Amino acid sequence: MDTVSERAADHWLTRVLENAGAPDDRALHQQPAALLLVEGAAGTGRSRLARLMLERAASAGAGTLAVGFTPFGVTVTARPPAAPSPPPAPRTPGGPPPGGTGTGRHGDEDDGRPRGTLRDALAPLSGAERTPGGVPLLLVADDVHLADRPARDALRRVLARPPAGLAAVLTYRPEELREPGLVLGRTAALPASLAVRRLTLAPLDGEEVRALVDELLGGPDRGPTELYTRITQRSGGVPQVVVDLAGLLRETGEPRERYTPRDLEAVGVPPRLRQLALGRVAALPEELRPVAFAAAVLDEPAEAEELGAVAGLTAQAGTEALVRALRGGVLREDGLGRYAFFVPLAATAVYEAIPGPVRRLLHRSAARVLSHRRPEPWVALARHRRHGGEVRGWLHAVEQAATERAAAGDHQAAIDLLETTLSRTTVPLHARARLAPLLAHSAVLGLRSEQTVTVLRQILDEQSLPAAVRGQIRLDLGLLLCNQAVAGMQGWLELQRAVEELQERPVMAARAMAALAMPLLSTVPLERNLHWLRRAEKAGAESDDEEARTAVAANRVGTLMYIGDPAAWEALEALPRDTTDAVYQQHVARGLCNAADGAMWLGRLAPARELLAEGVELATRSGAAYVEEGARGTSLLLDWAEGRWDGLAARARAFAAEAETMPGMAVDGRTVLGMLALARGEWQQATAWLVGEGPREPNAAAVPHVAAASGAMIRMALVRDDVDAAVAEASAAWDRLRDKGVWVWGAELAPWAVEATLRSGRTAVARAMVAEYAAGLEGRQAPASDAALAWCRALVAEDAGDHTAATALFRQSALVYAGLPRPYAAVLATEGAARCRLAAGGDTAPAVADLASCVGRLTELGAVWDAARVRALLRAHQPADRHRPRGRPAYGDQLSPREQEVADLAATGLTNREIAATLHLSPRTVEQHVARARRKLESQSGQSLPRGRARRPG
Repeated sequence: MDTVSERAADHWLTRVLENAGAPDDRALHQQPAALLLVEGAAGTGRSRLARLMLERAASAGAGTLAVGFTPFGVTVTARPPAAPSPPPAPRTPGGPPPGGTGTGRHGDEDDGRPRGTLRDALAPLSGAERTPGGVPLLLVADDVHLADRPARDALRRVLARPPAGLAAVLTYRPEELREPGLVLGRTAALPASLAVRRLTLAPLDGEEVRALVDELLGGPDRGPTELYTRITQRSGGVPQVVVDLAGLLRETGEPRERYTPRDLEAVGVPPRLRQLALGRVAALPEELRPVAFAAAVLDEPAEAEELGAVAGLTAQAGTEALVRALRGGVLREDGLGRYAFFVPLAATAVYEAIPGPVRRLLHRSAARVLSHRRPEPWVALARHRRHGGEVRGWLHAVEQAATERAAAGDHQAAIDLLETTLSRTTVPLHARARLAPLLAHSAVLGLRSEQTVTVLRQILDEQSLPAAVRGQIRLDLGLLLCNQAVAGMQGWLELQRAVEELQERPVMAARAMAALAMPLLSTVPLERNLHWLRRAEKAGAESDDEEARTAVAANRVGTLMYIGDPAAWEALEALPRDTTDAVYQQHVARGLCNAADGAMWLGRLAPARELLAEGVELATRSGAAYVEEGARGTSLLLDWAEGRWDGLAARARAFAAEAETMPGMAVDGRTVLGMLALARGEWQQATAWLVGEGPREPNAAAVPHVAAASGAMIRMALVRDDVDAAVAEASAAWDRLRDKGVWVWGAELAPWAVEATLRSGRTAVARAMVAEYAAGLEGRQAPASDAALAWCRALVAEDAGDHTAATALFRQSALVYAGLPRPYAAVLATEGAARCRLAAGGDTAPAVADLASCVGRLTELGAVWDAARVRALLRAHQPADRHRPRGRPAYGDQLSPREQEVADLAATGLTNREIAATLHLSPRTVEQHVARARRKLESQSGQSLPRGRARRPG
């Protein structure tokens, strides 16, 4: 059993049936009868729990008697105990009991379980001293709230004098009992000898809902966190509603990997819940239904007086209507004395059934009632005034709500409200001029949507807006495009136009200039970024506005850190990091997190961790959601660089999924996933993550990510011996790096670009590339690039046949990487040193030892492909074992080490030709190993290699 309720029921059942098996009469007589009352609202799993308990009792050898009540009758199913037992006591003669309980509703008879009437089934238990046959018996009566009076009388008679060995379970909906709280009616008498317990089935919590949704949709992380949160909120945690919502999501079209909150809104109310909600409302007297309509229109827990006032009922009528709605299961009371629908989503079903004119009047009534709350619930007022047709009041409430939400740091709520409002073309121009800047500002600090960009561009197309208002909106749109949409040049152009339009607002103009100075936001040459940095610093110095100076200072820190300028650390000290103003804190948080990201690409990993922690703390405190979320991406990149790969792929995949509408943020997760997949030999996945979308588009701004992706693509092309493709990729990537002029971003690219160029025979070009790279690093503090430069020089020396010099340079590179620490890069550089040491001749033992160490460290990291590749190199240089018998060892049905190695690589998706290149074998040899491995695996356990991948042609 899985849930808390199921575990509790299982514990109870185990205890009361502990004499099951071969009890003697004395033990059975001493065992008291037990009663478990299982109450749960509709859809909470009572019937499922009843079935599980019946199965559990049967497996323990007890007899079972299942009674199921429905609106149309009763079903009775008896199962004898597993062990042979004496025949049961004779049934009490007599005709069918009154009230319809004498005729059971019979189902299929092919399962061999006897069925009969309720009276016949319960007769052997009434007045008996022990259960029939002296064997423990579990009686489960499901949905007792549907039982008629004769059926309840029959159950009362059994429980008034229960036989020893009886365990009874009654399940029911408490909201549908004829007499509240009385399962069997007011005349039920439960003797002192009967051990009575009650189990209330609680709704699922957020984690349980997530697990259930994942199970139903076929895997984990089927949507962003917001999707699971909304399912939990709208379903109220009721399992059946969660199941139905997941089913509707599956039926929205072709099977999908990901679902969004919009998909959830589109599926609407599950038919089962709609029928239940409308049926319960229809059961209310017509004059009392307005209280249910009012609750549907409010769509939130409300006080009794508010419900009555919105419904237009007098105090007395409102109380009567509320009581009937509670007893009818339409509404429920929460722990704060407020009332709402039994399942939040049920309110939507009832709301949609209310006639339009009635809804409009109820919304107006709700707005009048809620306007007396303090503080005013502006979000709710905006909704009610909009649907009530009160346009001026609606726009005023929207402005107040958005301002309030943004001030509280809940920018996403402000964005959702403003998008919905501004997407309506009927909103007057003066209102759009007030609301659009609020949307733009919240979009920069919050988490964007495609709708935000569309709405802002539509507003900017309205030429009648004042230039200063357009400039303010354009500033935030430019930041939005640069930061979150990976549309760097589009954002750059918008920011330049904003500077022109903001001449009357020099403070905002300074912010636009500071954004233009950030090198990561565009592909323009670094000189242009530095030009705008100088202009921003001048404007900030001339400004009396502290926020403008703080914004410029924050961007100056980021700019200098990204390019490896030593002055970045002095600029960090000048940031007002102790400010208590939330607006200033947002700028400082951005500066710190940008500095952390820049330091990570430089290879300054420990300072990057410290800066990131400080920046995240400030971002959380000041409500800068975008800054806080972006810091998660930097943290993933740090984990990858530092070799913290345990669970990293799952974290990166979840991050990329949650940020899927924000390519500029998702690129961090995609880069990490691509680099991990490369090291593991999952090249199809690596290519999909690195090239599939986003970071390599022509207007992409994330140059360091693009460079890292290009380095990975070059590596894969070289292993395939596709030198032309490798050189083409290297040439294009090098041109991008040269055009930008930030050479410290080339650490993940330079060694592979130089190797590809050397492999093509263009030695002079490769030497020129190394010289150009070295010149670009002069005066910069970038240890990762320093290590990469030593690696590049080692490659040139190796190509020239100077293996001694190459060995020393590779070792120098490995030492720098190890000190950062960058363990994966350090291992690869160590491998290069060992390879050159072997080529130099002489004593090869140290090189062989280094290769063995590399295999161990790569295996620990989980770099399956790299480990296999280095192991193949090691095997070629290891001395033969003199004590090993001659000939090939016999492994029988077990995989040989080589077959296991080939099988592991085939399982990653590599082709036979790629495996051959990795292990320095011929494709024909690999094909034979694959065939033998497949035969052995199938003979052992029926498992096999993935045929579609391992056997395709190289």
